[in-house]
Amino acid sequence: MRSPGQGTAGRRLSVSALLVAAGMFLSRIAGYARTVLFSAIFGVESSAADAFNQAFKIPNFLQNLLGEGALSASLIPVYSGLLQEENQARADRVARAVLGVLALVTAVIVLAGLVWTGPLVSVLAPGFEGAKRELTIELVRILFPGIGLLVLSAWCLAVLNSHHRFFLSYVAPVLWNAAIIVALVIYRHAPQDVVAVRIAWAATLGAVLQLGVQVGPVWRLMAAHRTRTGEDVRDTVRQVLLTSLPVIFTRGVVQVSAFVDSQIASLLPTGAVTALANATQLYQLPVSLFGSAVSSAALPSLSAARARDGASSLRAQLVTSQRMITVFVVPSMIAFIAFGDVMIGMLLERGHFTRGDTLYVWAVLAGSSVGLVATTVGRLYTNAFYALGDTRTPTIFAATRVALAAGLGYLAAIHLPPAVGVASRWGAAGLTASAGLAGWVEFTLLRRTIQQRIGELPSAFAFLARTWVVAVAAAAAASALRLVFSLDHLILRGLVVLGAYGGLYLLLAHAAGLLVLKDFLRRVFRR
Repeated sequence: MRSPGQGTAGRRLSVSALLVAAGMFLSRIAGYARTVLFSAIFGVESSAADAFNQAFKIPNFLQNLLGEGALSASLIPVYSGLLQEENQARADRVARAVLGVLALVTAVIVLAGLVWTGPLVSVLAPGFEGAKRELTIELVRILFPGIGLLVLSAWCLAVLNSHHRFFLSYVAPVLWNAAIIVALVIYRHAPQDVVAVRIAWAATLGAVLQLGVQVGPVWRLMAAHRTRTGEDVRDTVRQVLLTSLPVIFTRGVVQVSAFVDSQIASLLPTGAVTALANATQLYQLPVSLFGSAVSSAALPSLSAARARDGASSLRAQLVTSQRMITVFVVPSMIAFIAFGDVMIGMLLERGHFTRGDTLYVWAVLAGSSVGLVATTVGRLYTNAFYALGDTRTPTIFAATRVALAAGLGYLAAIHLPPAVGVASRWGAAGLTASAGLAGWVEFTLLRRTIQQRIGELPSAFAFLARTWVVAVAAAAAASALRLVFSLDHLILRGLVVLGAYGGLYLLLAHAAGLLVLKDFLRRVFRR
């Protein structure tokens, strides 16, 4: 892909992003295999499925609050900076001290979650009653300790990423997914409530495996500098912890948004929570592969660029990363809107998952896609603020987005369906679309403010316009192909339609100068 300012650093970023994406891709494939089995066993309109999906969101708050987000923003810039200064001994002492604090805080929160699970479920799933509520409580208590281990796994990820070891930490969740898949296969014929409990225990075992596979490499990276004496690192550790507080608040704000969505979804008819979870699973693929992959790989480079050359180098890295994201996220958004039913049918429509379920999840997914570009590029801008040492500004903008999404989401999910004469279950689509609109507000605030800090960024309008034209043209051609060739086999239809769309997009993107196809394919097949 050609981008201004992409030299050696740009090539390193591309390779790093590709390694992150490769790890995430394998993890997502395992996740989709898990989702396919789960959907075939439970379908959408299942109380047990709603209970499991809601139960998983509650302890997942802990992972997102103390895990990857906070550590990426606070530990990686400091740790990478010390490595850049060739002071690994100090860097490792800081990392170990942070681990000790993180383990203590995580243990306290896990214990509190186990003790006060009932009130927590009452607040976060107000629409759940009777057996559904009791099952949710049981599942939360099983899942909470495992999520605590995943927080410690995020510390390993921060250390490995700082050493530019990207693949292992992002592929490790394959083991977590594999444990659940095995449980789904073994207990698939059991009652749904029993299956939900068994896969919750499997998820906890999977967390042990995910952490365990990363401990060895981290231990080896830090072994040469493990000393009992040395310089005092308390000030540096204090800096990391103080920097993490606004990030934890930011992640907390984001999680509050997810909880608000879950609360609202729990007030809708049975199936809304599960439909939201299924749509999120698809939505997260481009967010992870392109948004998170590039942003995660860029954070150490952005931090190093800021320390080395200041604002000009940071701008160049930001422009390169933004183009790398948008060239693939825009066609993903178009695909969700135009071919969401094809994707969902190919992946999930079997067993208890019906054609009606496919259309329902498609509507929720189409609503989510409204904010896809804003969300993915917004993550990059947030990391740019972190590289500048500013964790407060993204927090304020995240809080603004959450407040807006909560208000719009409640109106669109609860009050809009009866006002326009549609069934209340379709409020789930209004809920996700509202979150997308709020995401664009946050994106606008982030871009405007980062330009005030590092200088005007080149206009992305021309590049975005070409990307949109190419994506829409490819979608129109693939839609025509879909109409001409009526394919009843779900998997065959998905492979033909989506394959045609993807192939046409790559060819047209190459012709429009959005990417160099030969270089893109060489990188893919080399890795």
